[in-house]
Amino acid sequence: MIVPEGGAFSQWIAPPLGRREGKPRTSGITMVIDKGLSLAETESLLSMAAPIIDLLKLGFGTSAVYPERILRAKLERAAQADVMACPGGTLAEVAWTQGVFAEYLRRCRELGFQAMEISDGTIDLPLDHRARAIAAAKRVFPLVITEVGKKLSDDVDLVRCAEGVLRDLEAGADYVILEGRESGEGVGIYDPGGKVLDDALAVFVAALPVEARSRVIWEAPKKSQQVELIRRFGPGVNLGNVPPADAIALECLRLGLRADTFVLTLGGPECHGSS
Repeated sequence: MIVPEGGAFSQWIAPPLGRREGKPRTSGITMVIDKGLSLAETESLLSMAAPIIDLLKLGFGTSAVYPERILRAKLERAAQADVMACPGGTLAEVAWTQGVFAEYLRRCRELGFQAMEISDGTIDLPLDHRARAIAAAKRVFPLVITEVGKKLSDDVDLVRCAEGVLRDLEAGADYVILEGRESGEGVGIYDPGGKVLDDALAVFVAALPVEARSRVIWEAPKKSQQVELIRRFGPGVNLGNVPPADAIALECLRLGLRADTFVLTLGGPECHGSS
């Protein structure tokens, strides 16, 4: 990736935190959120960062607002760049409430989406309905992602959230997002200022079997959150809601090519790997 494979310094500098797994990756997933990039901006992003972006999520309901020819062109370009595109979970929630979920899945696949997100961030989706939605999406898409964590107020909620991760994985989800929203503030494992809540994180992780932890995508829009999660779980942690402008900066954090994580190789706080 960049430094290890053909970058301008690949013969001279090794990434301090080690080389990154190539695509298709099963860990170290980077999900970038697209809140309305133009076709030209999408092209610019992919020409620079496609090798380090695994998923491009067209946030909330933006997919329904683009002119169809633009949407198709964006999705085609993402596929050409080996980046899987996914519509935001809110659009799936709207389709579910309007009784057109099956039609929505087929339409998304026909348009060129390669992944689907199932969430209930706005609506309350009964567990059996959620399992049915996941199964239906999995019949259409090679990659299905779900989201949990919209209401975490105490340890009981955190344990229930972890149980929700396991249910979704059992129902067929490939990865489960822990919600952090676009702001990364006052939601999930973050306090109102965006700082990681140590106790909340510990309770949630302790409630997950080790094999399930690698299938969590942590929404982490802020650099400080990305640094903290890399410090705790290693450069192979899955991160989502990454702003497009920060994709390369995040890769530098993963490789140890930014002071915040380079220091982890110099006898500072340990980079724990996969705890």
